[in-house]
Formats: sequence, C-alpha cells, structure tokens
Amino acid sequence: MQRQPEGSLGCKVVIITGASRGVGKQAALDFARRGAHVVLAARTVTHDVSNELPGSLDETVRQIENMGAKVLAVPTDLACEDDLSALVATTINHFGGVDVLINNAAATAGDIWSKRFLELTRADWLYQFAVNVHAPFTLMQRVVPHMEKRGGGRIINLTTGSGEVFRLPEEPVKRQSVGSFSLDVPGYYASKRALDRLGNAVAPELSRRNVAVITMHPGLVSTEVVAIRVKNAGLDDSVAVPMTVPARMLVYFASCENPMEYTGRLFWAEREMADMGIELE
Repeated sequence: MQRQPEGSLGCKVVIITGASRGVGKQAALDFARRGAHVVLAARTVTHDVSNELPGSLDETVRQIENMGAKVLAVPTDLACEDDLSALVATTINHFGGVDVLINNAAATAGDIWSKRFLELTRADWLYQFAVNVHAPFTLMQRVVPHMEKRGGGRIINLTTGSGEVFRLPEEPVKRQSVGSFSLDVPGYYASKRALDRLGNAVAPELSRRNVAVITMHPGLVSTEVVAIRVKNAGLDDSVAVPMTVPARMLVYFASCENPMEYTGRLFWAEREMADMGIELE
C-alpha cells in the first residue's frame, strides 16, 4: 500500500457512534482538530458516578467546543431503529448533510462479555447483532442518499480481529483466552465478522454512488473498557496500542485522496499505519 495525500476535512460533517469514550471519543477530538463538524452518538449523555466507566457525550462536547470546533451531540440507543433515524435526520437538519459515517459503537458492556455460548440467551445474541450489525446497516442506508447528493462520501466500519485482516492462507483457530482474559464471546465476534462481510458485499453498489465502505480493525487498544478488564484479569497491557493509533487511521481513511482504492476491504490500523509511514499528530 502506498500512502495517499490527505485532503482537508474542514467543514466536513462526520457522524461517530460510540463517541462518549474510547476510540470514538478520540476520533471525534482528532476530526475536530482538522476542522470537521462532528456529530456524536452514544447512550451516556452525562457521567453517572455509579458507572465504572469514565466519559460521556457532555464531556466530549465540552472538549470539542473548547477547540472552537462545531459539534452536535445526539443521544442514541444503537439498538433502537427510531433513534438511528433521528440521528441522521438531526444531523441533516443541523448541518445540512453528511460526508463521513464512522460505525464505531459496539455491544461490549455488561455481563454479555462473560457469557459462554451455552449461557447466551436469544435476547443476548440478538442485542449484539442489533448494535454491531443492524445499526451500521440502518445508518448506512440512511446516510448514503445524503452523501450522494453531496458528490459522495465515506463509511468506515470498526471491526475486531478476524482471519481476513491478518491475510493468512487459512483461517487460524479461534483462541479461547489470553491468560485468564476470556475471548469466548461468540455473539460479539460473530456479529463483527458479519459486519466485515456487509462492508465487502455492498461496496460495489455504493461505489457507483461514489461512496466508499472501508472496514478497519483497531487492534488491541487501551480503551477504558480494555484497561478495566486487563487490570481485573491481572494481565500485561503493554502490547495494547493507544487510542490515538486507530483514531489517526480513521482520519486518514476519511481524508485520503482516493478512498475507492480501499473500498470493500479490511485493514488493521497498527499495521497499515506502520507500512504507510503515517505519523501521529
């Protein structure tokens, strides 16, 4: 892969789901620094002291406003279709269009993560697919007509580790754990793999509307959720990359000169960043 020149993101309208914390929040800050108009979607509007996780939409908004950038927060339950429709409609009413959609949010909180296959209820399974696959599907359908009216756009879906991203001749056997840190999360991994295939499958159709669909694996990232789980499991977190790494690659894919080179494909943030010599800002 050759690094492409990056264009301006000034006044581009960017929707980011899961923007109250983690990679979504970091990406929102990075896009704002580039002059983009940022739309933040998440459920956590204000910080609740009973919640072990830091971060909220209000906090992200304050940080972006302090930069002098334009920002809009839209409280959104990704499992609710009406909320998804309202997210796009509110964005259009406020900013007049949308240029970039980043499907970052995922169902990773609560006890679903610790449940094995036979312990999962059907409701658990459906919820993970609702947030991890159906929400991106719905948002993609809602934003594409608006992107097309503006001459095109970009959709970037965040996935997780899978065989395809590592480009091996055969799919590796799925690991059950790293030390005592369980990777037995079938609903999460199955739904994310479905998201990989969704982006790949719709890319040819959307390319005719000048909309690129790029899927990116952020790697093991030092998010708030990961930090808590690693600490509780007593693991070494030195291999985790900072949130600035996947956030920087999201900015790259959103601003690169020719996104159609990447459409329908799956990338790994840390590897591509190193291979193309992209620096943190």
